[in-house]
Parts: sequence; structure tokens; C-alpha cells
Amino acid sequence: MTDHTLRSVTVERTSTGHYTATNPRGGTISFGTSSDPHGGTEFTPVELLLAALGGCTAADVDVATSRHAEPTEFEVTATGHKVTDELGNRMTDLVVTFSVTFPDGEPGDRARAILPRAVKTSHDRLCTVSRTVESGTHVTATVTDA
Repeated sequence: MTDHTLRSVTVERTSTGHYTATNPRGGTISFGTSSDPHGGTEFTPVELLLAALGGCTAADVDVATSRHAEPTEFEVTATGHKVTDELGNRMTDLVVTFSVTFPDGEPGDRARAILPRAVKTSHDRLCTVSRTVESGTHVTATVTDA
């Protein structure tokens, strides 16, 4: 029996501080732990979290608005502060900001009119990533016998 709700990725170490995540369809993304601003260009795990937050809501909003008009600009910025306190390392003050422009005319007017509602609906109900972060969920870390 297959669990159709299960989602997964596998993370493999490629060298010290460098990893590749692979999804079940064979897609990959490389990332690393370098915090050196002059170092490599790989995303860090925290940047991947921000990309997931912005990307999830962006996908929802894109589907809803592009039915009416193709945007001439569609940029989403996700920001947050990485802090260390009595709770350990974590992100606070997460913000997803949309900068979307539609062409003049009736289709663009319709897309502009639904943009705020599409962002709110994604945030409040649709975006699995932000919904999970906001509601919180237990994470279990285990070690298998190698």
C-alpha cells in the first residue's frame, strides 16, 4: 500500500559542507553550509527554507492571477532573521513580499484586483510550507543501522 501523502527528499553529502538533495522524480539541488559572503554561490539550508516559503506562495498566486493576465513583473522576496537564543538557532520575523505588475487593460485590472486575496488565501490555507512553519510540527531525527 502506497501512502499518497508522503513527500520525501534524500540528502547526500558530496564533500565537507556540501550536499545534494534528490527528489523521487530525480530532480536535484546542491546546497552547502558556507556562511562566507565571498565564498561559493550554493544556497544554505536557511536560504532553501526562505526559497520554499516564497516559492510555495508564489506558485499559488501565479496560478490564480495568471488566469486573468500574464504578469510583466513577478518577484517574491522572502526574508527573516537568524537568531540564537535560549531556544537555539532559529529564524524569526519571516516576511514574504510580492512585487507583481500586470499590463494595462481589463485582464490586468482583474489580476490586480485578486492579487491581495490570492496572497492571503495562499498564506491562510494553501501554502503547505508557510502553514507548516506557522502551525509548527514535531521533527523526529533518527539513525538507522548502517
